[in-house]
Amino acid sequence: MLRKQVISGRQFNNHLNARAEGRVSAKTVDRGLIVWRNALAVLWLGLVVLMLAMASPSLAQDTQLKQAIATAAAKDRDIAAYYKATGYEALWVGSGNKDRARRRALVAAFAGAADHGLPSAKYDDAKLRKLIGAAEGATARGKLEVELSRQFLSYARDIQTGILTPSRVDEEIVRKVPYRNRLATLDAFANSNPVGFMKSLPPKNPEYTRLMKAKLDMERQIAKGGWGPTVSGKSLKPGQSGKGVVELRDRLVAMGYMRRSASATYDADLQKAVQQFQLGNGLPADGVAGAVTLKEINVPMERRLRNVIVAMERERWMNRPRGKRHIDVNLADFTAKIMDGSTVTFQTRSVVGKNVSDQRSPEFSDVMEFMVINPSWYVPRSIATKEYLPLLKENRNAVSQLEITDSSGRKINRGAVDFSQFDEQTFPFNMRQPPSKGNALGLVKFMFPNRYNIYLHDTPAKSLFSRNVRAFSHGCIRLNDPFDFAYALLAKQESNPKAFFQSLLAMGEEATVNLKQPVPVHIMYRTAITSPDGPVQFRRDVYGRDARIWRALAREGVALRSVSG
Repeated sequence: MLRKQVISGRQFNNHLNARAEGRVSAKTVDRGLIVWRNALAVLWLGLVVLMLAMASPSLAQDTQLKQAIATAAAKDRDIAAYYKATGYEALWVGSGNKDRARRRALVAAFAGAADHGLPSAKYDDAKLRKLIGAAEGATARGKLEVELSRQFLSYARDIQTGILTPSRVDEEIVRKVPYRNRLATLDAFANSNPVGFMKSLPPKNPEYTRLMKAKLDMERQIAKGGWGPTVSGKSLKPGQSGKGVVELRDRLVAMGYMRRSASATYDADLQKAVQQFQLGNGLPADGVAGAVTLKEINVPMERRLRNVIVAMERERWMNRPRGKRHIDVNLADFTAKIMDGSTVTFQTRSVVGKNVSDQRSPEFSDVMEFMVINPSWYVPRSIATKEYLPLLKENRNAVSQLEITDSSGRKINRGAVDFSQFDEQTFPFNMRQPPSKGNALGLVKFMFPNRYNIYLHDTPAKSLFSRNVRAFSHGCIRLNDPFDFAYALLAKQESNPKAFFQSLLAMGEEATVNLKQPVPVHIMYRTAITSPDGPVQFRRDVYGRDARIWRALAREGVALRSVSG
């Protein structure tokens, strides 16, 4: 071993000389320096062990443990840095009360990992106990010490900020996950109550807590048969009776939408329960169990459980403060909400991006800084070239509501341009729609500048808000009640927000209003939604994103389970 380290040192000196002559990069030398320093530390500890073995066997054993820790930690930069800073003191494998408490806390955390939707095989408490019990001798204990730190850090990251990397599952999930520093996590754990620290890792927001409760409840119910038999028939209406009505009643009882009853008739109580189910699942609440409603009622509990587990993973991706006042846009629910703390203080329907490759709304968070009243619409190039240029080739006076300008912003004379000579790559003009009631952005837009060019805005196409599924835009979020949304935002800075807004609107000219307190905006996608009271609500997976997330989780070892008791 000593011979190997000397040779490594000579090789590193050669690297230094080579770098001075420009034959290798600084990066190569820096990596060599790290390896050489770690090797020197291990070599030094080895020499110390030899000297202390003769003077004090117990002290030598302690130093041998430190050497084993140093050797095992050398392959992981963060873990190596932590142990180097602590003088290679053990965190887990010592015989003291603190070490035992940390081991117990880690084993207990692994035992509850599946409750959070983490892979049970990856975090197997029985395997962990066996691993701990099998380590004998300083070398084995040193390896165990580092392995426990590695597994702890893996668990901490998974339960704190998610198992998956969002953008690797779907490139339109462009959320920045708030990963914690691994070295700081180890250091904080070492100086905390082990049980308390483990409990602090999962998201603490009420939604995650309710999702986890729903998950455990559903697992227990699956063990007892789930929601029972599916409802037969294509459609059921008030006044009917028979087998299908009984099946419908029993299933809604099992789902928690009504109390148990022996009635075989589609009575007022059953109609009310159907309406509650429809409201809770984003359907028109007419109280009739038509084909669409029955299809949703008959979705197996196991599939709904997948939605809940995916929602928990999504919550972990957003495990950071969201702002005392913030805006939540749920793409799957087609809603936009202003949240003050955990209370919804304003809510409106929304239209989101169409389910095609270049129009789906992305998921991300940003900060709303201002609103524009009487906005101009600067047509995105993709729309100008793909949608409007073909029309201009057929008729140069098409889309007459739009101004066509050159690169300097000067309005051009359409009659002097032969549009047929241009394609998507060579089209040299810009397009703008001046402020008006017919403007594509309506009369107000809400801006949180981002590289995706996504914002919230009004629209003249009001009829779309009456649809059940509202995925029609080019990616931006259209609001059903944009003026009321503006009043709610301005109420924090204007004594009469409606009068203030309307005075600017009446001028007919583009006006920018800065928000004195910028508001975080979170564009999310939740097919499972909880409330403080009542069953979990579910929405359709309009973009298919949750299905992709579930498949990715399953590949990582996450599995459905049933729990007895």
